Amino acid sequence: MKRRILLVDDDLAVLLTLKAVLELNGFEIETANSTAQAFSRLDSGVYQMVITDLRIETEDAGLEVIRAARRQSYDPATALLTAYPPTGEDWGEEHSQSLLVKPLGTRELVRQVEALLVRHEDEKQLRRRNGVSSAAIPRDANRKVG
Repeated sequence: MKRRILLVDDDLAVLLTLKAVLELNGFEIETANSTAQAFSRLDSGVYQMVITDLRIETEDAGLEVIRAARRQSYDPATALLTAYPPTGEDWGEEHSQSLLVKPLGTRELVRQVEALLVRHEDEKQLRRRNGVSSAAIPRDANRKVG
């Protein structure tokens, strides 16, 4: 079974390039080029992972996509794709997700996506074993996959 990823970016060239790379590496990719389209896809599909650019329509619209993804009952892994990694104290627990920092080579992108999916599944299994809901255990804070 192919793992489904929702890929969100308003730059069509980036969106189509990442889609092609991930599909060539065995993923099933759906795309969205706006937050509205991403919200619609999240509500109508099931994804193992959501990858979104930070700066879609505004400086941090990608964070709204991440929040919407985390509200889904199917609990997808999330990653924020950005050329401008956030820094400073204002980057708190609320925004904790994994960062994919552009530019990424093909192998590096696939390696990081695979690592994020494995880590997310491990966390889900730990929560199930401990009888804890997804919301009760925060995901790794501000950890860049490397």
